[in-house]
Amino acid sequence: MREEEPRSRIPQLRLDELLAELQARIDVARGTRDRVHSLLEAVLSVGRELELTQVLRRIVEAAAVLADAEYAALGIIGPDGDTLSQFITVGLTEEEIARIGPYPTGKGLLGELIRHPQPLRLEDLTSHPASTGCPAHHPEMRTFLGLPVRVRDEVFGNIYLTDKRGAAGFDDDDESVIATLAVAAGVAIDNARLYEEAQRRQRWLTATAEINRRLLSGSSRTQVVELIAQRACDISGAQLADVLTALPGGAELRVELAFGGNVDGRVGVEVRAAGTISGAACATGFPVTSHDLARDPRFPGCVPRFAGMGPAVAVPLGRAEGHTEGVLLLVRGSGEPEFTEREIDPLLGFADQAALALELAERRRDAEQLAVLEDRDRIARDLHDLAIQRLFATGMTLQSASRFIDHPGASDRVLRAVGDLDETIKIIRSTIFGLRVREAGAGQGLRARAVHVVEEAQAALGFAPRLSMEGLLDTDVPPAVADHLVAVLGEALSNAARHAKAGRVEVALQAAGGHVALTVQDDGVGIPAQGRRSGLRNLEERARALGGTLAVTNPPTGGTVLNWTVPLGH
Repeated sequence: MREEEPRSRIPQLRLDELLAELQARIDVARGTRDRVHSLLEAVLSVGRELELTQVLRRIVEAAAVLADAEYAALGIIGPDGDTLSQFITVGLTEEEIARIGPYPTGKGLLGELIRHPQPLRLEDLTSHPASTGCPAHHPEMRTFLGLPVRVRDEVFGNIYLTDKRGAAGFDDDDESVIATLAVAAGVAIDNARLYEEAQRRQRWLTATAEINRRLLSGSSRTQVVELIAQRACDISGAQLADVLTALPGGAELRVELAFGGNVDGRVGVEVRAAGTISGAACATGFPVTSHDLARDPRFPGCVPRFAGMGPAVAVPLGRAEGHTEGVLLLVRGSGEPEFTEREIDPLLGFADQAALALELAERRRDAEQLAVLEDRDRIARDLHDLAIQRLFATGMTLQSASRFIDHPGASDRVLRAVGDLDETIKIIRSTIFGLRVREAGAGQGLRARAVHVVEEAQAALGFAPRLSMEGLLDTDVPPAVADHLVAVLGEALSNAARHAKAGRVEVALQAAGGHVALTVQDDGVGIPAQGRRSGLRNLEERARALGGTLAVTNPPTGGTVLNWTVPLGH
């Protein structure tokens, strides 16, 4: 009996081994089934999203779960094809990301997959020749699995997985599962991009229609330009937008309107065309992009104005017949995605429509200006043919009658009245001369330039300033003095629009007694005692350079009175 017991145990042991092997295979089959189910769920989850940002996040999260990886990331290849423009991570907290610093740009081991878009699996990533180590505060990583994500025939980016949980490293099954996910991810990304592109085009079309409605409803050029900048920022995700117009000669551009950021520090600024992204777009007539405007060596002239900013695109406005009227500049924040061809194409169409809208606004303004000039010509004729002749006749009558007045005091009064009439005639003739110079198209006289500055300020103020002019402004005021005076008038009206919160502004310009005086008075909040004085210092320096003075007072009735006076013979 004792010899038969070992023999009876042999079949039992073999049966146990078979059952254990069967159980192991069942477990493997169950694990494979569960993994396939997880893969299918991940594919459905990724494909269910239409927003590209959510699709990319779901891909990274699904990859980490399917491969049971501690850390996962998706690096998106930029337009240049050599660097990463975005980096989406899973497994790191916000505090850890902040301590590590900026996201990688595609150097070292991450760049290996950019240069060679093939699956890469490592037991120790530090042993790879392309590995350059990790930055400070970066968690230690060993095992590695990387696979490219293709959208049609284009390599969109790479999936990076590190530190397989509970195993020595990633295996063939992990690579196969992630490769399958990458294929599904490519389809989902393509669908999301098509959806995003369609949505973006629809928003551009809606913005274009809104601009056209504004123009047809009679909105001013300034209002239309502001709407263009605002809608461009909203649709493109830019933080800043500048609309720049080319100055005569093409060497400089002026910021006509700014949206976002420090608006006061940019509006009216004149920038050199050379060394700036706006100048490059204006010169070539084609869009110009920058991956990082604050650090782009091609555009050193942009750095002071856009320090701390990121990607940018400059789109020309009005590209007909090789001539560019201006530039629309859009700038995103630091670390944000670059502008891609998919974004620039509809932006070009919008810019062309915006340029047509601005051209229409210019033509309408010219028509309105022509109507104003015709009315001024009629006023000038009436003043010359009616008012001056009657005043001259009245003066002659009084002068003749003075000979028959015996009382010396009365005779002096009559003669003074004759002198006043002569002075009035001079003022009217100066006014007529100014009106007719404007009509003739010269537009270079001080009167015409002052009227132009006041008209331009109307849009910013929200109402029309009152303007009065006396004296021989176009003939007695030297050109150099006139240039300073026009600049002072523009600065004074700009200050009133930005800071005064006024409901009424009055401008008085007078040339008499060997001096020319500019007075700008508003009913606003006045200048606070601790307010900024940099603008006033500039006006004072202009007056001092011409031998004149600047006086700024706050009258008891409220508001501010600015009086800028310089001698004519300086």
